[in-house]
Amino acid sequence: MTLTANSPTTFQTSTARRAPPARPRRSASTNTLGISLVTLASLIALWFLAARFGWASPLFLPSPAEVLAQFSAVAADGYANDTLLNHTLASLGRIAAALGAGIVLGVPLGLLMGLNRWIKGIFSVPIDLYWGLPPLAYLPLLIIWLGIGETSKITLLTLSTFAPICFAAQAGVRSVPVERINAALSLGASRLQLFTTIILPSALPEILTGLRIAIGAGLSTLVAAELIAAQSGLGYMIMSAANFLATDVVFVGLIVIAALAFAFTSGMRWLEHRLVPWKGKL
Repeated sequence: MTLTANSPTTFQTSTARRAPPARPRRSASTNTLGISLVTLASLIALWFLAARFGWASPLFLPSPAEVLAQFSAVAADGYANDTLLNHTLASLGRIAAALGAGIVLGVPLGLLMGLNRWIKGIFSVPIDLYWGLPPLAYLPLLIIWLGIGETSKITLLTLSTFAPICFAAQAGVRSVPVERINAALSLGASRLQLFTTIILPSALPEILTGLRIAIGAGLSTLVAAELIAAQSGLGYMIMSAANFLATDVVFVGLIVIAALAFAFTSGMRWLEHRLVPWKGKL
């Protein structure tokens, strides 16, 4: 009787003693950030070692110290008839205008293509045809049609950002579960309510993903766009430096573009976290 009465107490005590102490869990984002920082530091160290031991000629691979010194010189004195800040602002203005046009045109058309098969059948073929071409292929046509001013540059960048945004919006609509739509209809939702409360929120994660892809496509096309008789911009600065074999200045321009891409990507991640916090959790 005594053993039976005390057995629950003994069991609870032993269980409590065997329970491991709680440990704070490190979030996956913190682990990913640490890995990214280690990778970046490793790449910089490899670059430093390659320049230090002469694995490549300084003409092809300047040292980090030379690039840093040239960065300070270009920021202070400018290069290619303008300052580094003005070159950066000119490129940002073109990218911003192209992204704005791509969003205004691509999101509504993509949503309509996802909702209506006639609209999809009309617009999918021409978008597929031009999206398969590299931007430099139709660059001469833009020069002939639009001249060598800002219009041709922004149009080239807009074409590079429009297609991924449009396709992402269309895919977002197609990914909406039919059960969710039928449930809203059975509750008496109107077409407008169905679109604003079901279709658009469900497609928003895909749209934001397409916007991230469009930013990368626009930045990759930036150098080609600024070849069109430009007098400012990071692409113009890079090509001017390449003509004079100023590799350190080329690295400065590439690093600035990479920093802009990182800033855009970080901003899009923050926007996704604010607008679609459920992404990846359902």
